[in-house]
Amino acid sequence: MRLEYQILLAMGLDLVVGDPRWLPHPVRLMGVTASALEPRLRQWIPLPRLAGLLTAGILIGLTAGLCAFLLMGAYRLHPLAGDGVGILLLYFTFAARDLALHSRRVHQALAADDLPLARQNVSMIVGRDTAALDSAGVTRAAVESVAENSVDGVIAPLFFACLAGPVGAMTYKAISTLDSLFGYKNERYLQFGWASARIDDLAAWIPARLTGVIAPVAAWILALKAGDSWRIMRRDSRRHASPNSGFGEAAFAGALGVQLGGPLMKKGVLIDLPTLGDPATPLMPRHILDANRLMLATYALSALLFLTCRWILLNTLPG
Repeated sequence: MRLEYQILLAMGLDLVVGDPRWLPHPVRLMGVTASALEPRLRQWIPLPRLAGLLTAGILIGLTAGLCAFLLMGAYRLHPLAGDGVGILLLYFTFAARDLALHSRRVHQALAADDLPLARQNVSMIVGRDTAALDSAGVTRAAVESVAENSVDGVIAPLFFACLAGPVGAMTYKAISTLDSLFGYKNERYLQFGWASARIDDLAAWIPARLTGVIAPVAAWILALKAGDSWRIMRRDSRRHASPNSGFGEAAFAGALGVQLGGPLMKKGVLIDLPTLGDPATPLMPRHILDANRLMLATYALSALLFLTCRWILLNTLPG
C-alpha cells in the first residue's frame, strides 16, 4: 500500500477512535523510558547538558530503531502485516480527535454554567493554574491549547509522516515528548532539558510556519477572519516566547478576532506573557468550538497540500 493511503487511513482512524485510555500508547512508553533515563544519566554524567543530550539521543534513537525494526519485520511476514503496522504507528502520532474532544468538554461545562468543572477540564490540557480562572480565562486557556497543539499534535506529525513515513512521524513524537518532559526553563531542567527543547524547536520550525500560512486559508473557507488571521500571524507570531508556538496561536487569534496570551499564573507565580491578536471580540465559550473547526480545517488542508506535494515529487524526480 502506498504511504499516502496509509496516512489517510491513519488520519481517519484517529478521527473515529481517538486515544482510548485502555489502548497502550507509545507516547506513554516514551515518557516512562525518558523519565527512567534521567536519574541514571544525571548520576553517571556530571554535566547536566551532556546528560540531557544523551537522554534525548537515546530515546530518539530507540524510537526510530524500534519502529524501523517493527516495520521491516512485519513486511517480512506479509505485505498486509507491514501496511497494518505502518497505519497503526501513524495513527498513534495523530491527536486531532483527542484535542477536539478535551477542549469540547471545557466548552460543554462553560455552556452549562459549571465553572468549577470547566476549570477542572481545562486543567487537563494546560500547565497553568486554573483554580481562579473566570469564564474568559478558561476559554482563553482552551483556545490557546488548541492553537498550540495544532502544530505539535496534528500538523507536525502529518508533515513528518509525509516526509519520512511512520518512522519519521514516530521519531517526531519522541522529540515532542522529550520537550514536554524536560523543556522547562526552571532550575531542574534549564541545563538538562536544553537539548530536548532545542531539538524540538528545530523539528517544529517548518511545520509551525506552514500552520501559520495554512490556517488563514482554512479561516477563509470557514468564513472566519482570514485577512486578520494572516495579518496577526505576520505581526505577532514572533512575540511568543517559543520560536514556533506563536505562529499557530497568532493565526488562530486573528481568525477568531480575539486576543490570546497575556498574564497567567503557573505554580503560584505570575508570568507576564506578550499578547497575540487584537481584543476585537471578548473571549466567549463559542470560540473554543471555532478554534476546533479551524484546527480540523487546517489539518485537512495540510493533508491535501503535503500529500499532493509528495505525489508530485515522487512522480517528477528521476528514478
